[in-house]
Amino acid sequence: MLMTKEILRQKKLKVTPQRLSIFYMLKNTTSHPSVETIYSLLRETHPTMSLATVYKTLSVLVDANLVQQINVGENSFRYDATVSPHPHIICSKCNEVHDLHLDFVDEFFYKVQEETNFKLSYQKLYFYGICPTCQH
Repeated sequence: MLMTKEILRQKKLKVTPQRLSIFYMLKNTTSHPSVETIYSLLRETHPTMSLATVYKTLSVLVDANLVQQINVGENSFRYDATVSPHPHIICSKCNEVHDLHLDFVDEFFYKVQEETNFKLSYQKLYFYGICPTCQH
């Protein structure tokens, strides 16, 4: 697997400590953190990094297709470094996001393409509900 620096370089991105730390953190979590969570988690090791830097860095990573942005509603976003198409399930109360690994999604993608004659480029599939923690 490519190192974080090499991945950024392949995308012709300037390698900065902020980009490295944010991308590395996202590659090593499945929690789908918000901007504020990323900022809080990295503030201890990067005390000079501003919240604006986190926003800008995430925007660059999303534009480079290294990270995907997940809209959990009301302009609240979470981030995921797994950019291959996969559905998510989102709690409507706490906005927690989980990856879903469903075998039928690829089949569904091709079925939609076949039925509509569209040449599909990507899909974003979200399921919403109340997570087990919020149900109690």
